[in-house]
Amino acid sequence: MRPFPKWMLWISSVLTGLTGIVYWWMDTQMEPVSEWAVINHPLQPFVLKAHIVAAPLLVFAVGLIGVDHIWRHFRGTVPRGRASGLSSMFVIAPMVLSGYLIQAITHAGWLAAMVWLHLVGGAVYIFALGVHQVAVKKRRLTLPVVSERAQRR
Repeated sequence: MRPFPKWMLWISSVLTGLTGIVYWWMDTQMEPVSEWAVINHPLQPFVLKAHIVAAPLLVFAVGLIGVDHIWRHFRGTVPRGRASGLSSMFVIAPMVLSGYLIQAITHAGWLAAMVWLHLVGGAVYIFALGVHQVAVKKRRLTLPVVSERAQRR
């Protein structure tokens, strides 16, 4: 994979994941300052906005590697890293869709379902991406070095 899409994916994944985790922690694990407080921490709205700004960068990064990396390896038969790559690939759509729907749904039951889908999808994505990176590194250690141009043929 080319360096720019790879770094774009990793930076956007880390930013989106960290802001998501911090927002979840502030929203569910912290106590409000007063009984009338709408938020649990003064930085909570800024963390949410940072998450909402970082998430489209992640969607863009996945689009950048879509044809060149994801589709090429999806059609191929490279065994190492395939399960983790497929796991992170298949969880992207529900994670993104639920993230957008959280901002639009007003029904409490559906909103709770979208929040859980988003949380589980995000956790699976981050975990699978980490496992995928480890698997790819192990594969590189066992395979001979081949240029990227030769891999595309």
